[in-house]
Amino acid sequence: MPIKKITILGSTGSIGKSALQVIEKFPKRFRVAALAACRSDKELLSQIKKFKPDICALRDPEAAERLRKKTDIPVYDGEEGLLRVAAHPASDFVLSAIVGFAGLAPTLAAIKAGKTIGLANKEALVTAGELVMKEARKRKVKILPVDSEHSAVFQCIEGRGYQFLKSIILTASGGPFIGKKKKELAAVRIEDALCHPNWSMGKKITIDSATLMNKGLEVIEAHHLFGVGAERINVFIHPQSIVHSMAEFVDGSLLAQLSVPDMKAPIAYALSWPERLPDVITPLVLDRMETLTFMEPDTKNFPCLSYAYEALAEGGTMSAVLNAANETAVEAFLAGSIGFTGIPAIIKKTMRLHEKKALSGVSAVIEADRWARETAAGLMKSGKK
Repeated sequence: MPIKKITILGSTGSIGKSALQVIEKFPKRFRVAALAACRSDKELLSQIKKFKPDICALRDPEAAERLRKKTDIPVYDGEEGLLRVAAHPASDFVLSAIVGFAGLAPTLAAIKAGKTIGLANKEALVTAGELVMKEARKRKVKILPVDSEHSAVFQCIEGRGYQFLKSIILTASGGPFIGKKKKELAAVRIEDALCHPNWSMGKKITIDSATLMNKGLEVIEAHHLFGVGAERINVFIHPQSIVHSMAEFVDGSLLAQLSVPDMKAPIAYALSWPERLPDVITPLVLDRMETLTFMEPDTKNFPCLSYAYEALAEGGTMSAVLNAANETAVEAFLAGSIGFTGIPAIIKKTMRLHEKKALSGVSAVIEADRWARETAAGLMKSGKK
């Protein structure tokens, strides 16, 4: 079996580092061909020394210049550098794990280069799902989901006729604030919101999990990945994070994917598909599992999930606006500029001010993103939360 050559976009983030752990464990199956990150030149240098990629890139030009002085491999910078790494000719598989809207252009570049995609950057589909999936179909590119929920759905429905699929059930841990009311949420501290009970993730996705926006973004992502309407995508809070998602079929049966909460499992499945790698994560010990509970999400106190359904129903540029407003508000919360409940408030106000436009091309997505960031920032500056 030939060694599969891997590019990782976002190699210094939590997904990227987990992917490198999997690759390191299976040196006869995988080789790192290229790495890219935003600004962590010291960490990227350590990865270069260990995995010896052909090329690398850093979005931050100053960080890239520092790195050039310490390595002999080509170091590219800026968005052009990310695009160059994404389309690296020697690579077979691109893991798209850059956080946020910044991951859209490199993902599209990898698709246009004909690479198989392991998609961990949900924002690419949230903001431009129609365009991304159209390009993938045009290039006959396989997109393999890496989010644990979408990987679970993929595993449950793979090889089964879509005509028998009734609905998709995405599970959510609920984050650290299950059962909290709005008054209690108003007093949430940054350090509290960053303490996820089950998963170890980056700051942005951890906050999104706490607000339930992460699950909202996943609803939109699932719609584009699986071609299922919003009315057939349901969300349930599952605090144990053992059932990663389910597929319901027309005969009333449910298929579920269960495992310990460890992102190496969906990463490894995407890397090795259609095969499976041995001993990737710690197995479940069923007789130690006392309960598996499920409950409907509280969208009154955690309205971000509802906003995602609204954006999906609106269509056009609204999902791009939702995403940009959320990214801007989360950055402000992490900087201490707004409170936790200010995040959904800013998103709601920004969406209400937006005049939806057709998703005519990537330029429309970029313009909607720019408008939403400026509008959200203006709302926070003026204190209209």
